[in-house]
Amino acid sequence: MSTAYTEPILDWYDEHARDLPWRAADSTPWGVLVSEIMLQQTPVARVLPVWREWLERWPAPAALAAEPSGEAVRAWGRLGYPRRALRLHAGAVAIVERHGGDVPSSHEDLLALPGIGAYTAAAVASFAYRQRHAVLDTNVRRVLARLCSGEEYPPKAQTKAEVRLAESLLPLDPPTAARWSVAVMELGALVCTARTPRCVDCPVIAQCAWQHAGRPAYDGPPRRGQTYAGTDRQCRGRLLAVLRDAEGPVEKPALDVVWSDPVQRERALDALVADGLVDPLEDGRYALPS
Repeated sequence: MSTAYTEPILDWYDEHARDLPWRAADSTPWGVLVSEIMLQQTPVARVLPVWREWLERWPAPAALAAEPSGEAVRAWGRLGYPRRALRLHAGAVAIVERHGGDVPSSHEDLLALPGIGAYTAAAVASFAYRQRHAVLDTNVRRVLARLCSGEEYPPKAQTKAEVRLAESLLPLDPPTAARWSVAVMELGALVCTARTPRCVDCPVIAQCAWQHAGRPAYDGPPRRGQTYAGTDRQCRGRLLAVLRDAEGPVEKPALDVVWSDPVQRERALDALVADGLVDPLEDGRYALPS
């Protein structure tokens, strides 16, 4: 562990951390889990209102598990990547069946839940239960690439070397390690951003290897931004919006009118069915899963 990084980043976090409800002292492990799933590839500003509505309706895993998975998809709204709603519902069912309705504290038990990967398991164990785990999201990977490796961006795919580096920087005290993990994440979100880093506001600019190297530009494979307009993903979103807004099953013509390209529309609808987000009914209508 490098104390040259630790104290400045922790002090910066104490002063600049955003006041987010899933970080509050009274936030539950379920609230933390829901936030981690919702925040994947989705900005905080979009997550906040949906997270609040979700926790008000389903304050514990048992409440969500008792409802059809389609209600989770409906409540997901326009957050995008709606399969995450199905994963949360499946996770809630597993938590009820395996752990009596309480989000498990064991990293291994978290990892065994459906739809929970290495990052989410480490994040929930750290942020909900103050355990010592390396939490590597996009923001953390970028901070460590610049601070320790002198590179503008991390590799496209996470490497074992990144995990070892993150683990080596964790403070030995578990609660402090958990706070360090969220502090580095916040630094990446607010200061060490992808396109326009505010280096003058960085608490560890003097120790930053990227700064010392003259901020060399990224020389790896091209980093392409995700497009949305005209994609199957946009088409899927429009089809799903019709089903979310309907009180019951919908006729096929109600879906056909939302997208002009019939080939792309049918492909997107078939994908929604294959992903378990839409149920085709015997009478030709479509509905959210029951």
